[in-house]
Amino acid sequence: MQDKLRNIERRYEEINAQLSDPDILANQEKYVALMKELNEISEIVKVFREYTETLTGIEDVYLMLKENSDDPDFKTMLEEELEMFEEKKPVLEQKLKVLLLPTDPNDNKNVIIEIRGGAGGDEAALFAANLLRMYTMYAESKKWKTEVLDLNEIGIGGIKEVVFSINGNGAYSRFKYESGVHRVQRVPETESQGRIHTSTVTVAVLPEAEEVDVDLNLNDVQVDTYRSSGAGGQHVNKTDSAIRLTHLPTGIVVACQDERSQHKNKDKAFRILRSKLYDLAQENQDKEIAQNRKSQVGTGDRSERIRTYNFPQGRVTDHRIGLTLYKIDSIMNGDLDELMDALITEDQARKLSNQDE
Repeated sequence: MQDKLRNIERRYEEINAQLSDPDILANQEKYVALMKELNEISEIVKVFREYTETLTGIEDVYLMLKENSDDPDFKTMLEEELEMFEEKKPVLEQKLKVLLLPTDPNDNKNVIIEIRGGAGGDEAALFAANLLRMYTMYAESKKWKTEVLDLNEIGIGGIKEVVFSINGNGAYSRFKYESGVHRVQRVPETESQGRIHTSTVTVAVLPEAEEVDVDLNLNDVQVDTYRSSGAGGQHVNKTDSAIRLTHLPTGIVVACQDERSQHKNKDKAFRILRSKLYDLAQENQDKEIAQNRKSQVGTGDRSERIRTYNFPQGRVTDHRIGLTLYKIDSIMNGDLDELMDALITEDQARKLSNQDE
């Protein structure tokens, strides 16, 4: 591990030297690529240097203990310092192991999230709206931008389905664990008898693909226009502004009717289609390395029940890691960091365990 870390540190110093080269500064593409690489390894170098200082500190203290064994007060002080270094060393070693784990190339991408009401009718649609609000509030807390790409509402304030994007550095790294079936247990507002109903909502999280990520042949895409439908508005059912894209080789269908402009709906639909094709390609790749998939916390199976929101008991349980939090109100208001951090930590622990086998 130390040899690998020294090579990374050497590369870090090389990049810093290159960034002061006038030729590099004049080449914007090269400069951006180097800055990206520097950002990716800077945390590793920072922790490695702290680790190296700790090892040096331990050696120095041992040397001073040998030279000053007759001074009890100084010896006590040195022993306390040694204890501090010895406690710090395994913490930094573990941190370095985590930082050296292979990174998900999609982690820094923006995300496209699809939320669809499942079992439970109107109650499922209402909870889908609650999840949209929860994710939007979390994105706002991170100063990330949210944009609705397609929305199909029902009259009581619920959502049959919604597709939206979240733009922010590292968005996918946080949201990727949200894919799956979310179950809600609560008394519906429309239930006069006060009985608890169980409903489900499906969430799919896709890394947003850039044009360079997907080789999309426009001849493979059938484009259809139709009239928008929805809860109301002057433009609804009056113009053929809605767009439906059908990717003929895969059969993937994407519809978008959220904008009044056909051109804007088409742009949004292509964003979704590219991301779906990118996700499909990754899914096929993952099947080839299925053993690796088993070592991770679930991030892709949309039929997997991942979480239960029990309102009467005020709890949220993530079934993948057995975590229950009794703070449902704050979670529904976008306080998701504790859940997401626990999932990331568990995923890293599984990968480390798998690496050690």
